[in-house]
Amino acid sequence: MNLSGEDGGPLRLLLIEDSADDAELTTLELADAGIEFHYVRVQDEHALLRALDDFNPQCVLSDLNLPGFSGEQALELVRTHAPRVPFVYVSDGWLDDLPAHRPGGLAPADAQLPKSELQLLPGLLAELLQPR
Repeated sequence: MNLSGEDGGPLRLLLIEDSADDAELTTLELADAGIEFHYVRVQDEHALLRALDDFNPQCVLSDLNLPGFSGEQALELVRTHAPRVPFVYVSDGWLDDLPAHRPGGLAPADAQLPKSELQLLPGLLAELLQPR
């Protein structure tokens, strides 16, 4: 699958994930699809804010349930600090319970995908990252 960064280089993905095993499964799925990418994995608010500034991701993939930090908090930070970056929940958490609209006019997540359906992630990224 031909997905690339804005400069034609590898795609830059930010993973908000506390499980190293789940992060590895996610990256293996993308690699198996032939996607060239670089990623940074973070687990807390401070690291997320630093990665948004320093790494400049093209897409954020976030777990919903993190120790001491939630996917909803992560979404709010991404929408505030990088509002044009697509945000995808990749979680086995309660995706059906997420609000369709966010308080304060913040946009909801661009997509949500159960971890049991990771094979759909490459196509989802292609759809989200196509030029508009």
